[in-house]
Amino acid sequence: MILPKEYKHLRVYNDDDQFTMKIESQALSKLPENELLINVAYSSVNYKDALSCHGIKGVTKNYPHTPGIDAVGVVVKSSVKAFREGDQVIVTGYDLGMNTDGGFSEYISIPASWAIHLPDNLLPKDAMIYGTAGFTAALSIYELINAGITPDSGPILVTGATGGVGSIVTAILSKLNYKVVAATGRLEETDKLIEIGASEVIHRNTLNPLPNKALYHEQWAGAVDTVGGDILTGIIKSTKYRGCVTCCGNVAGANIDMTVYPFILRGIRLIGIDSGRTPFDLRNEIWRLLSDEWSLDNIDQLAKTVSLSQLPEIIDAIYNGKHKQRTIIKL
Repeated sequence: MILPKEYKHLRVYNDDDQFTMKIESQALSKLPENELLINVAYSSVNYKDALSCHGIKGVTKNYPHTPGIDAVGVVVKSSVKAFREGDQVIVTGYDLGMNTDGGFSEYISIPASWAIHLPDNLLPKDAMIYGTAGFTAALSIYELINAGITPDSGPILVTGATGGVGSIVTAILSKLNYKVVAATGRLEETDKLIEIGASEVIHRNTLNPLPNKALYHEQWAGAVDTVGGDILTGIIKSTKYRGCVTCCGNVAGANIDMTVYPFILRGIRLIGIDSGRTPFDLRNEIWRLLSDEWSLDNIDQLAKTVSLSQLPEIIDAIYNGKHKQRTIIKL
């Protein structure tokens, strides 16, 4: 395959803690040597990407940097037997877009262990509509089911339901015949949440914990929490006996303030969801489920597609909490 001499990417610069984004061209030869060279077809925009672009500590250490924690594309160079030139692959998690240049680029160079083959029945565009958000959503559902939570167990609460993870959780659980109660601070999005599968929509403020109460009335058979903090505290206290709660975010706070009573009196299970270092076999299984039994017929409704040149504006909107719809980038 004849490769171009240059490729385009979004580059973030740090000048005395002033972070700026630029769309630039760079020589392909400047990419580091790795086992796989991939021509990226699509990437997706996540909150973590916005944090990297704005220099939030603990996300990216060194600049200049190219963010983008998700990518799907075609292998154009491989030094390992597991992948051949022309293979379509998905790359999510690990260090992509964190401290390794990521998917907001026409080409990426990565270790082969970061990639999996794109399932035959999953389009590259749809893979990025799911992206890390969809993978996290599916992994959360996988853990609920593995904990024995069935549609007959009772309602499942989903927080941050209008976000990338929450909306996909809501849609998949509905497809699997679960009753979903969607919690959000944007009640104006109620019709949209009902359309993708929510049975009921509540305001997130109703989940805040009451003072000096170790346990609440049992409401939820399970929950997928994407926000953390006091809301997670309230959820755990109101989960039914032998229920299961998954946690994958901390936008509402990193701490929970509670006793052990929900765990030792009701047997509640709290499962943390880390998509970044999911073992290879489980990662493959989650993507298989997303491409098969859990695939969504209305997947195109969950995201819009933009070009690389539009990316800085989208990132700023996400960072400032003004962007509502999941967005993917066509490279």
